[in-house]
Amino acid sequence: MATVLLVEDDPTIRTAVLRALGERGHTVTSAPTAMAGLQAAVTDRPDVVLLDLGLPDLDGREVLRMVRAVSAVPIIVVTARDAEAEIVRLLDAGADDYVVKPFGGAQLDARIRAVLRRAEPEETTAPVVVGGLSVDARTRQASLDGAPLDLTPREFDLLHYLASRAGTVVSKRELLADVWKLPYAGADKTVDVHLSWLRRKLGETAQEPRYLHTVRRVGVRLAEPGGEA
Repeated sequence: MATVLLVEDDPTIRTAVLRALGERGHTVTSAPTAMAGLQAAVTDRPDVVLLDLGLPDLDGREVLRMVRAVSAVPIIVVTARDAEAEIVRLLDAGADDYVVKPFGGAQLDARIRAVLRRAEPEETTAPVVVGGLSVDARTRQASLDGAPLDLTPREFDLLHYLASRAGTVVSKRELLADVWKLPYAGADKTVDVHLSWLRRKLGETAQEPRYLHTVRRVGVRLAEPGGEA
């Protein structure tokens, strides 16, 4: 079972979550404010953080960015907002998953187990290398021709996913499910925008690709320059 940090200011919700997760074998600590949660996330090194957005001293989205800047701990955002655009922004900011209020203990436990499975180290920690592109999942750093790439967390996840499947066409549906953890729901725009940002950082365009090749009506393929496109 996991060590869970709950950052939540509502004492009723805090008590309910502590009881529900404790009954399922998790060790749970809590913090009622953003700053207390940030300190606990850094010093206590929990296995997973449950982060409420409506905190009294600081917006939870700011806490998300601050934690993500110093730690790769899995973060599940607890929110009352279920709009797709808001969820996408949270995931792009570094959240690993989300749960919408109200929620049950069984659902929360399942999401905790899911993010912990995804956080398990892969059998190999060697960087993925495709041509001059190197993507290291262990350090979450990527470089192109020896120069580091300044990527957002979601851009890194997208690049690593594609580089790990170099030469294979990956559909937008697959990217939304495996990188964004979202149902398809026709959200092509989300993938297109991030691919555009990623191309810019790789020094290419959709019209003149080097690594990222669009396969019309199918998806995208990452390939070594000069190889099969």
